[in-house]
Amino acid sequence: METTPLHTQDELSALRALVAEQAAKLSAQEAEVSKRDSIIGLLRAQLELLRHRQHGPSSEKIDRKIEQFELMLEEIEASRAEANARSANSPLPELDDEPDKPKRRPLPDGLPTEELVYAAPCNCPTCGGTSFLKAADKVVQVMEHVPASLKIVRHIKKRMVCKDCDTTVSGEMPTLPIGRGKPGPGLLAHIMVAKFDDHIPLYRLSEMYDRLGMDISRSVMADWVGRVSVLLSPLILLIRAHIAAVDRIHTDDTPVDVLDPGRGKTKTGRVWVYVFDGSGYQDSTPRAIAYYYSPDRKGAHPADHLADFSGVMHADGYGGYKKLYGNQIVEAACMAHVRRKFHDVIKLKPSPIAEEALSRIGALYDIEDRIRGMPAAERQTLRQEHAGAILRDLKVWIEETLPTLPQKQK
Repeated sequence: METTPLHTQDELSALRALVAEQAAKLSAQEAEVSKRDSIIGLLRAQLELLRHRQHGPSSEKIDRKIEQFELMLEEIEASRAEANARSANSPLPELDDEPDKPKRRPLPDGLPTEELVYAAPCNCPTCGGTSFLKAADKVVQVMEHVPASLKIVRHIKKRMVCKDCDTTVSGEMPTLPIGRGKPGPGLLAHIMVAKFDDHIPLYRLSEMYDRLGMDISRSVMADWVGRVSVLLSPLILLIRAHIAAVDRIHTDDTPVDVLDPGRGKTKTGRVWVYVFDGSGYQDSTPRAIAYYYSPDRKGAHPADHLADFSGVMHADGYGGYKKLYGNQIVEAACMAHVRRKFHDVIKLKPSPIAEEALSRIGALYDIEDRIRGMPAAERQTLRQEHAGAILRDLKVWIEETLPTLPQKQK
């Protein structure tokens, strides 16, 4: 009878211990991944909830929370990707294999394309042969970033002198946005979009341009911003005139913090927005958004903004709009604001009445989903056919239910 050598038994025990240790580490890693995925799911749910509330009261605080959650998600997901990349034993998963990650989208059409061709070897690495049959090329497409750059444009006006009368003639160059200034229209457009759309402070833009080899101080750019604001005034007036000429608009307002010079503090102003967009409903009228600023929320401001408007206005229940409705402006009350109130109740505690209200309102949303994109006349016909009865039943239900509620819940 043969016996296992001692050193082999020791090796076997060591291997078993190693396997047990690796299994324990794998179990701990799986638990960590599960915990991380749970946190990601929770953060995404909280983000979705905040986005539903983003345009309601205290929207600035909600925006800050959204930014914080987005940063947390970025850190956790980046850490997960780094851990997967460092793991030599497990391959990186495909995006489509993970249900909590977005599907990989095809690369967009219309982008400039550069081709890098890698020639096949002239000799077969297996047998050394030199005769080949052509096979299908393998094409791998990736997105690449082209760094921003600055350039100097030299405008040269050719000049000639008439031999007969000594008159000097020259070519015509386009008018510069800022007289005797050095910024071109493309640079000014980039600064305005970065500041007002991307919310990049001018001092950070100055640092970005410095990395590109151009020294543009914050104060110089601030001067340019002021001058461009004046240049844009005619365009602003045209947009506002366009909004006043359409037959339907959406409107809302939001508080903004405004510097109060001399006090060292900020005060609250208002930004009013008026939107027309029929692109999703086969309306060829150009889309437009008009913004107005006011130092307060008095109803006189929208009355002034809409003095020349005549049509349907979709708005919330702000009391300042009430005086506008009549022969000139027709009210289209916002069902989203109605729905939000019932949704807030359910978030605090279970409520069969609120759930019933959301179910009835949801039926209206279902109709809108089905008719989205149809011409206006078809949508109107289908709404009258299907949504009218739902709205009438909703009104009766509210009138019957309201007296049954405690006074403080009305």
